[in-house]
Amino acid sequence: MSTLPAETAPGVSPATLRHLETAIEASLRGKAEVVRMALVCLLARGHLLIEDVPGVGKTTLAQSLARAVDGSFHRLQFTSDMLPSDVLGVTVWNARNEEFEFKPGPVFANFLLADEINRTTPKTQSALLEAMNEQQVTVEGRTLPLPEPFMVIATQNPAEHHGAYPLPESQLDRFLMRLRIGYPDAESERQIIRQPGSHHGETTPCVLSRGDLASLQDAVTHITVDSAIVDYMLAIIEHTRNNENLLLGVSPRGSQALYRAAQAHAVICGRNYALPDDVKVLAPQVLAHRVLAASRSPMSNRRGAYGAAASERIIEEILAQVDVPL
Repeated sequence: MSTLPAETAPGVSPATLRHLETAIEASLRGKAEVVRMALVCLLARGHLLIEDVPGVGKTTLAQSLARAVDGSFHRLQFTSDMLPSDVLGVTVWNARNEEFEFKPGPVFANFLLADEINRTTPKTQSALLEAMNEQQVTVEGRTLPLPEPFMVIATQNPAEHHGAYPLPESQLDRFLMRLRIGYPDAESERQIIRQPGSHHGETTPCVLSRGDLASLQDAVTHITVDSAIVDYMLAIIEHTRNNENLLLGVSPRGSQALYRAAQAHAVICGRNYALPDDVKVLAPQVLAHRVLAASRSPMSNRRGAYGAAASERIIEEILAQVDVPL
């Protein structure tokens, strides 16, 4: 396997990356792997969907990511009466200047927390499609760029469906990863309840500048991925498209997402080349929300907590069937 040197981010050392992880872990106690996956998503310029019950740290993780890289942050609580203009912004008449003026919406931030995204209508959900795919929005015929970096962190409660609008496959496919945080262990929860107040990540220090982050994201694209590993990824993807338990397999966008995530995971691990282990670790988080179980499958309910776990089990089964390159 080739180990050609990768382009590295100027002034950003492996020690700095460890410091970045540690800073965020201090806010989200006992969830080191969740923090690492979120950072992989960030370095890969992806968007993150967090499915979990209320109160486990979804908002804390989003705010900590923004503070650790000196990014602007907007939290938008999605409700059934929300309109696309509440996300994108609106043009209003400025009487003083006697002209129309555009008022940017919450989407014009480095990090947008789309809280309970499945509580709003499909029309409003779709307002984020262009932003997530092209890092721009079109308002009244004008195309406006979004800031760099730009990351959507969406949350939804998989255990409650009353008054909810499930995300369509086209929107799920735009999230690079889907994560579940889960409850903390006993020792971590003891530390959580002893800390004064509820800081939601406000104490997370700034570790990287946005310029350093951009350099890291650029460096990710230069990580060496051997052709054998690319074949390994494609074999996994092909199995999702021909699996009898799946009605919908992974799209080419999903293939690209797995490739970028593997590169980003290599950076987090301090390597300038990807390994099969990067693919195996990431595949459930990157691929499971992109598949749709067939109705005849005993694991066909992909909505809710059971559906998420079921689709991940199918991906795990596929990983066990595909030969790992040596």
